[in-house]
Amino acid sequence: MKLLTKPLNSSSSSSSIDQLSTLITSHPSSLPLRPLLRSILPPSVLSTSPSLLPSLLSRLTLSRSPSLHSLHLFLYSLVNFPSLPSSSLSVSLSLTLHSLSRAHHLHSSVQLLSYLSLSHPTLLSPRVLSILLSSPELNFVSSLDLFARAEKIWARAGLKFGPEEFTALLRSFCLSGRVAEARAAYLRLHSKFQFSPLPINTLLLGFKESGNIDALDTFYHELVLRGFEPNSVTYCIRIDAYCKKGRFGDALQLFDEMCKRENCEITAKIVTTLIHGAGIVKNPIAARNLFDEMSQRGLNLDRGAYNALMAAYVRSKDMRSAMSVMQEMENQNLGLDDVSYNTLFCGLKRCNNLEGIWKLYKKMVGTEFLPRTRTVIILMKTFCENQRPDLGLEMWDYLVSKGCLPHKHALDLLVTGLCCRGAVSEAYRCVKQVLDSGRVPSERAFRVLETIVKHNVLFLLILSIIIKLYNEMFKIEKY
Repeated sequence: MKLLTKPLNSSSSSSSIDQLSTLITSHPSSLPLRPLLRSILPPSVLSTSPSLLPSLLSRLTLSRSPSLHSLHLFLYSLVNFPSLPSSSLSVSLSLTLHSLSRAHHLHSSVQLLSYLSLSHPTLLSPRVLSILLSSPELNFVSSLDLFARAEKIWARAGLKFGPEEFTALLRSFCLSGRVAEARAAYLRLHSKFQFSPLPINTLLLGFKESGNIDALDTFYHELVLRGFEPNSVTYCIRIDAYCKKGRFGDALQLFDEMCKRENCEITAKIVTTLIHGAGIVKNPIAARNLFDEMSQRGLNLDRGAYNALMAAYVRSKDMRSAMSVMQEMENQNLGLDDVSYNTLFCGLKRCNNLEGIWKLYKKMVGTEFLPRTRTVIILMKTFCENQRPDLGLEMWDYLVSKGCLPHKHALDLLVTGLCCRGAVSEAYRCVKQVLDSGRVPSERAFRVLETIVKHNVLFLLILSIIIKLYNEMFKIEKY
């Protein structure tokens, strides 16, 4: 086991994070993690490399490692490295809570925040509350109870709930499409907080997410009659709602109306939303015109704007222009993110351009970029459907070498593809890697292996041992 004893520089940080995340993700969930952390993260490391903790937690979250690994790593760093900057700890806390929420460890999240209210009260923020309330296991009553409980935790830290915290509660309902519950919560609690446009805009966001534009417009006009003054965020929500329904012309009319208002600032997000809308109606010319107008309006051409334009070309099956936008991004030193790669891979797959997918994949791996789950699954499905599970296995090994074990659906696709080509030992190796990391593969992967090796006594014996381990681990944690 390699011990890190010197600060990380730009050339070694990536490989060091790969090594550390691999060691942590492969550590059995049934064994305590602290001894391993003491051996691989001595005091000299995190204190001289404060960006290491959020980078490592981000990698663990991406690899869907057991959530308690993230919690133990965060607490270990918090206790042993008190000099870590607040910015690093804040990002790290958000990542830890995301991991706990995904694994339904709500009790652990509440305990963590209770501890932080006394030791690090400055880490408690509306964003942290929003993550806490986003737990999928919460219903209306339990959400309100948790909100009241969190209010007491914040009060213990000397903090008071305001409009931003109230907005976090409403957003937790709206983003899951529970608009009626959001409205009920607003009517019940709005008198406790000072008036702010934030909760109102959040309710409008909920109507937008529900896809009911008529209800959105009715609610909006009711608010205006009561004296509500719409701002840029309000218009952005309504424009986005029209764009997603394919009513691009109505969205442009709203944009013109907004431009005439003195209190509404035109932002890059609003124009980017319109570019997306032009793409949905397959009007790449309008998308390009809006994109070019951003510079004339003094708006920053960020990665989001380029991705929106790229998606507009992809929807129109103009992959040459889409690839040209990718080249523009690289020339501007913006770099591609997962949205960029996912958009291009989807477009190439739709055009059945396997050679283009392969070239872009090699380009992505060459930059040591780590794709997110949806992009991994698109690639794995493409490779296996075209009888190239060897490429899927190569991608699997690449991700594992980065300490990032793919999602179980990617495992299902790969195991099926490998077994159909007779590579049973490689399929077994992939399943075993998942088990060794403390994660639970799907039943489908086991059934495929069982069907293929039913006439091989040795493999059946090995598989029976794996299934026994699977049943034991299934009791520990689902993911």
